[in-house]
Amino acid sequence: MNTKYEKIKNLKVDRGLLSFVNNELLKDTKITPEKFWTGFNSVIHELEPRNKELLKIRENLQKKIDDWHVKNKGNEIKIEEYKIFLKEIGYLKDEGPDFQIETSNVDNEIANIAGPQLVVPIMNARYALNAANARWVSLYDSLYGTNIIESEEGGSERYDPNRGQEVIKYVREFFDKYIPIEGTSWKNITGLKVINKNLLILKNNFEYKLKDPNKFIGHRGDANKPEAIILQNNKLHFEIIINPRAFSAAHDIAGISDVIVESAVSTICDNEDSVAAVDAEDKILCYRNWLGLMKGDLKVQFEKNGKNLERKLNPDRSYISRDGKGLKLHGRSLLLIRNVGHLMTNSSIILENGNEVPEGILDAFITSAAALHDLRKKKNSRTGSIYIVKPKMHGPDECAFTDLIFSKVEETLDLKQNTIKVGLMDEERRTSANLKECIRILSKRIVFQNTGFLDRTGDEMHTSMQAGPMIKKGDMKSSKWIQAYENNNVDLGLRCGFSGKAQIGKGMWAAPDEMKKMMEEKIDHLKAGANCAWVPSPTAASLHALHYHEINVFDVQKKLISRSPAKLNDLLTIPIADRPNWSVNEINSEISNSAQTLLGYVVRWIDQGVGCSKVPDINNIGLMEDRATLRISSQHIANWIHHGITTKIQVIEIMKAMAKIVDNQNKEDKNYVKMSNDFKNSIAFQAACDLIFEGKEQPSGYTEPLLHLNRIKKKSIKN
Repeated sequence: MNTKYEKIKNLKVDRGLLSFVNNELLKDTKITPEKFWTGFNSVIHELEPRNKELLKIRENLQKKIDDWHVKNKGNEIKIEEYKIFLKEIGYLKDEGPDFQIETSNVDNEIANIAGPQLVVPIMNARYALNAANARWVSLYDSLYGTNIIESEEGGSERYDPNRGQEVIKYVREFFDKYIPIEGTSWKNITGLKVINKNLLILKNNFEYKLKDPNKFIGHRGDANKPEAIILQNNKLHFEIIINPRAFSAAHDIAGISDVIVESAVSTICDNEDSVAAVDAEDKILCYRNWLGLMKGDLKVQFEKNGKNLERKLNPDRSYISRDGKGLKLHGRSLLLIRNVGHLMTNSSIILENGNEVPEGILDAFITSAAALHDLRKKKNSRTGSIYIVKPKMHGPDECAFTDLIFSKVEETLDLKQNTIKVGLMDEERRTSANLKECIRILSKRIVFQNTGFLDRTGDEMHTSMQAGPMIKKGDMKSSKWIQAYENNNVDLGLRCGFSGKAQIGKGMWAAPDEMKKMMEEKIDHLKAGANCAWVPSPTAASLHALHYHEINVFDVQKKLISRSPAKLNDLLTIPIADRPNWSVNEINSEISNSAQTLLGYVVRWIDQGVGCSKVPDINNIGLMEDRATLRISSQHIANWIHHGITTKIQVIEIMKAMAKIVDNQNKEDKNYVKMSNDFKNSIAFQAACDLIFEGKEQPSGYTEPLLHLNRIKKKSIKN
C-alpha cells in the first residue's frame, strides 16, 4: 500500500485527511472517529454504485439525444415531436399534482429577509472571512471607491473632499426617498437624538420625526448624544455612525462619519466552481477553512501597507432598542456551503475496488461534520440547520440521490432527519425541464433554488450539440429558452410555496469594477421576484443591498404568483442559428473573445491553482471567471467547429494569438509563466485547447475532468 494512505475499514485514506478528520474535525463533538469511519465506509460502498449508475444514465440519454438530432438533421425541430421523444427516453418526467414545500427550522436570513447573497471561494481563508463579515459594510467607502460617484480624483489615492461630499449627498438623497423625514430633508439636518422612544432629527432649533417612526429601532451610546442610530427598512438595517471627531465627519454639521449598511445577508462558501481543489491537500485546505467558520475561530494574519494585520470573525452588533432593552443584530452573514456535484471523484480516499471516492459524498460527510460545532453554539444557524448548496444535478433521480446522501449523513452523525437543508442549483437542462418534480423530491429540505445562466447555457449547448450551430453567446440572453428558464424558476418556486420559507435566487454580477452599471441593471432581479441575487464582493453586496430598500420583493412575489407560468415549449426551444451568414470577421471576433477569457482563466487555474479570479477580457475589462464561464466558452467554440462555422486550424491560430494577449495582461505577476514561450509544452495552453477540441466528448460539457487532470500534472512537476 502507498505510504500516503492508511487502511481504515475497507478504505485507503490519505494520511493528511485522516489526521484532519480524527484530530480536528471530530474533536469536541460526540462523534468518535470509529463511528464516523464505520458509517462512512458503509455508506460509501452502498452509494458509490448508484452514483456511477446515475452518471451512466446521463451518458446514455446524451447519446440518444445526439442520435435523434443526427437522424433529423436538416429538418425543422417540431417541438411536440421532440417532447414525445424526450418523454420516451426518460429525459422528461410526468408532472404530478401541486404541492407546497414543508421545510422547517429555516433561519430568517433565508426565509424572511430579502437581500444580496455573496459567493466566495472557501479555499482562501482571508476572502472567506471578508465574506462572512460582509453582513455590515461601510456605504460611504463603497460609494467613494467605485464608479458610482464620478469625480476627477476617482482613481487617485489622494482624498477628494468634493467626491466625499458627493457620497454624503447620494446617501442623504437615498434616505429622503426610502426613510423620509416628515417636514424636512436628510440633507439639512444638524443632529440626532433619542427622547421617549422616538428618534428626533434636528435642524437648527427645530425637531422633526421620521414619516414612519417604526423605521427607527434603536441606538448606541447616550440617548441625548448617540454614537449610532439604527434604522430598519424592508427588514434590512442601516447604522448611522455619529463621530464629529472623525475625518469623514469634518464637513458634516450633524457629525455623521459613516453609514453602515446591512449587506450580504447570506453567503455561499464555495467548495466547487470557484476553487481549484484536485487532491487531498487541496480538499483539506477547503475543509479546514469551513471548519474554522463553523467553530468561529478562523483567523488569518497578513501584511498590508507595511502593517501586520489579523482578520477574524466579527461579533454581533449590540444596541439599545426603542424600549431601552439591550439587543443584538447578527454580526455576520448566514453561511451556506456549496459541495461539488455527482460527477467528480477524488484521490484522497480509495475504495477496495480501486475506485476513487465520489467527491460529492465525501463533501457531504465532511462539511456536515464541521457544522456539528455550530449546531452546538448556534452562532451561524440559530435554528439548528446545516445549509448545503448542491450543484449540477440532472433531474429528479439525481435530486433523490442527494436526498439519500444527506439522510445517510444524518444517520451517521446522529442528526435529526432533514437537519441538512439543500440549495438546488437550477443550472442543468434536465433539471429546469423537470423542476417541479425536483422540488417535490426535496420538499422537506429545500431552502433555495437559483438560476445559473452560464452553466445552464453550457448544458443547453452540449445537450443539443448535434442539433446545429448555436447562436452567438451575446444573443443567448434574449433567446426564447432563457426567458422561459428564468421565469420558470420563479413561477415554480412561488407555486410550491417558497415565499416566506425559502430563497428564489438569481445569478452573479460578473463585473466587479462596473458598480454603476450594476446599480442600473441588477435591480431587475428583484423585479423578477428573486429574494436573493449573487454578488462577487462585499462592496457589491453593500451597493446591491440598496435595491432591497427600493423594492419589497415579497410584495413583488405576491403579484407574480398569479401570472401565467412559463411554457415548457419555450424552455425546450433550442438556440440554434437559422442559416447563419456571419462574416469571417464576425466569427473570428466571437471566437477571439471566448478564447481570450478561456485562456486567461485556465492559465491561472492550472499553473497557480486559482479557481476564481477577475480576468481581463479582450477590452481589458475585469470579469469574474469560474468554471461556469469556462464551460460556456469551450462548448460554444466546440459547437462551431463541429458544424463547420470555423475550423480547428483557425481556432488554434486564434488561441495562440490570444495567449500572447493573456501573457501580456499578466506581465506584472511574478509567478506567471508565459504560454507563448513554448505552446507545445505549456500544460495550461494545451489544457485550454483540449477543453475546446475534446469538448464534444466531455461529460455534459463539464470542464472539471480536464482541469483536474492537468492541474494534478502541473502539481506533480512542481513537486
